[in-house]
Amino acid sequence: MRADVRQVADGAYLAHGSNTNWVLLTEGDAVTLVDTGYPGDRALVLDSLAAVGSSPEAVVAVLLTHAHNDHLGSAEYLRAAHGTPVHLHEAEVPHARRDFLHQVSAGRVLRNGWRPGVLPWAVHALRSGGTAHLPVTAPEPFPAAGPLDLPGRPVPVHTPGHTLGHCAYHLPHAGVLISGDALVSGHPTSRAKGPQLLPDMFHHERARAVASLDVLAGLDADVLLPGHGPVHRGPVRDAALHAAERAGAERAV
Repeated sequence: MRADVRQVADGAYLAHGSNTNWVLLTEGDAVTLVDTGYPGDRALVLDSLAAVGSSPEAVVAVLLTHAHNDHLGSAEYLRAAHGTPVHLHEAEVPHARRDFLHQVSAGRVLRNGWRPGVLPWAVHALRSGGTAHLPVTAPEPFPAAGPLDLPGRPVPVHTPGHTLGHCAYHLPHAGVLISGDALVSGHPTSRAKGPQLLPDMFHHERARAVASLDVLAGLDADVLLPGHGPVHRGPVRDAALHAAERAGAERAV
């Protein structure tokens, strides 16, 4: 299987794995890798690097939006095999080490099994390593505030709710927002299409996830690269406000 890699801006590529996306930010053959898919997506991650003319050895850093298994899948592999630093928000560092785990439980998935798409998604997640114990041995908080000195010059934006230390990454010069799971454009467990929050069962604190949409709405970008679903083009402000309205309507039902 080949990785589905699409250039979305100069030096920015969105890769679609098995139900989860990651982003490659390039500068020559050097790459900043934002998220790494499921553990079972490793071959696709490596193929995506080759597709943009790079290699695992040329990954300058892995940035994680958050430490769920479908996003940190190959982070420890790259750190251990190639010495690649793994950076994320300081509140997410202990989560990546697995000092604790804020991830949807098997019981909660089963209680939601009647919902369309949930059981097929759960089977896929199990087969892809979604419940594997894969701590990052030495995760590191961001070295400084503001733009990171990495390919793409991403700016971390704390967007808690999905997890305590969830971060989006803003590329102001390119008008791009890498939103992780703070704002998605689709998911196998959702019938909705377009900008939205993930279903409630996936969030550690739903109210904070909704509040973080206001943070995203304040960013100047018109290309949204979500953790799940296709690229979304158009003002991110409108996308975030639409997701907030949808979240409010769903809670009111």
